[in-house]
Amino acid sequence: MSGTPEISIVMSVYNGADQLRETIDSVLSQQGVSLEFIVVDDGSTDSSNVVLESYARHNPRIRILRQENQGLTRALMNGCDAAKGKYIARQDAGDISLPDRLRLLKAILDRYEDCAFVSSWTSVIGPKDEYLFLKKDKGLAASPIWILSKRSQKWVVIEGPTHHGSVMFRRETYVKAGGYRAAFYYAQDWDLWYRLAALGKFAMVGRSLYQARITPGSISSLSRTRQAAYARLSHKAITFRLSGQSDAAIVQEAERLLPRKPHAIRRSDRGQALYFIGRCLLNNNDSRATPYFLNAIASNPLLFRAWLSVALSLIRRHSNEF
Repeated sequence: MSGTPEISIVMSVYNGADQLRETIDSVLSQQGVSLEFIVVDDGSTDSSNVVLESYARHNPRIRILRQENQGLTRALMNGCDAAKGKYIARQDAGDISLPDRLRLLKAILDRYEDCAFVSSWTSVIGPKDEYLFLKKDKGLAASPIWILSKRSQKWVVIEGPTHHGSVMFRRETYVKAGGYRAAFYYAQDWDLWYRLAALGKFAMVGRSLYQARITPGSISSLSRTRQAAYARLSHKAITFRLSGQSDAAIVQEAERLLPRKPHAIRRSDRGQALYFIGRCLLNNNDSRATPYFLNAIASNPLLFRAWLSVALSLIRRHSNEF
């Protein structure tokens, strides 16, 4: 690759070989921009490395970094540190950048110098490409706005990204904000968004430009619980910073929550994830919900919501046949 790219796409992969080719193809097929694609292999033990090498041999825009398994946050820190582009765009393994995503996000940052980061709507799909739901904004950031607002002596966020992987931000502002922080393992995105929002405006492209895939291994009740705890800490940290205080004590508190095994998923957590996917499909009146509820019960027989939902899904399926 000759010259400096306009955009550095940063992605981490851990044992994600199954959908990796589709993800890479969606990024490399983006038009109207010059890019480098930085992929951090977070200690994968499957064939992810083989897939990455096969692409890198034929496409100089791909840069592969490797690290021992340390989790997403460390991988993103390493990837962003290596970025050369004026802008950094996120991408998650297994997800899809839809056509024109990078060009349209870049156009916003090109046009508005005071805009620090930009997102788009996100279509959420299941493991087998089943449509689950669409994540949209509130409609406030069609043009760049300040999203941190002080109400009743408390800082609140009035708008924000629809998904971590949907975002593009200025590398210069990322560095100034302090980048991703390892302590915020389950909320590294919002910890960064808060600090970017204190330095510049945010904008939203009102189109679905990113497709995020949910699998039983990507969400769990455990991570959602910890995400909530980290979210509270990241909000507390920005409150301290905006009042001129150090957030060092908050960072130390976040470090105490760090998991011992980043990728460990319990059977009960898997059951919760399968139930969530099934429930989204049931809400869409999609008959493919039933197998997810049955698999959720197999993973966690005490998940009574899944028993009730599988009965409801069977009743709906029977009704639709007549």
